[in-house]
Amino acid sequence: MKITILGTRGEIKPSAPYHARYSGVLIDDCLLFDLGQKEFLTYNPSHIFITHLHPDHAFFVRDAQKFPHISFPIFAPEEFKGVSLLSKEYAVGPYKITPVPTMHSLKVKSQGYIIQKGTQKIFYSGDMFWIEKKHWRKLKNLDLVITEASFVREGGAIRRSKDTDNVSAPYGHAGVPNLIRFFKQFASTIVFMHFGSWFYELGAQKSQAKLIKIGRENEVKVIVGYDGKVIDL
Repeated sequence: MKITILGTRGEIKPSAPYHARYSGVLIDDCLLFDLGQKEFLTYNPSHIFITHLHPDHAFFVRDAQKFPHISFPIFAPEEFKGVSLLSKEYAVGPYKITPVPTMHSLKVKSQGYIIQKGTQKIFYSGDMFWIEKKHWRKLKNLDLVITEASFVREGGAIRRSKDTDNVSAPYGHAGVPNLIRFFKQFASTIVFMHFGSWFYELGAQKSQAKLIKIGRENEVKVIVGYDGKVIDL
């Protein structure tokens, strides 16, 4: 599989060369995962799979009038204008796409996607802080994980909100160390993208070194994504 990282910026104001576009990952020039920028449509994907309906992953959610007029399918964890629900395995030519529910937001549902082509198997998570154990079996024997780096600190930013029944519900982002320790049981290589403010404040070069160091300490190979980076499995 050829993996092209189209965008690596989270929903923040800071920007930098090669880290300016919002989330998007293109597989073999035909399957697009997340649509953070309208310009990603110029790649003419045959299908789009959105992890969750936040604007840095689906540019059109703040203004439904911006929804693109396209003929190919767009899937997400929930329905939206022109977007269909995908909750089970889906076949696209030689690819098998398996949605995996993730924990991230209180207001919108979220899920990552296992993309399998022949013997190759990768997982793209979008934003998350946890995946329930009942889904872990789907993640076995991954060649690669692509996930977020909104927070580099231990613990990330996980908050709790009480609903009408006074039940505490968590939401937010895991920290990079937490994500590495979680995903290392499924894959030996992790690609980070969707960077938070810390990445821009520290600077791209130092941030890259920091991420690689955390990976090395956990015996995981870390690849730091940038806008336009291509990875060939």
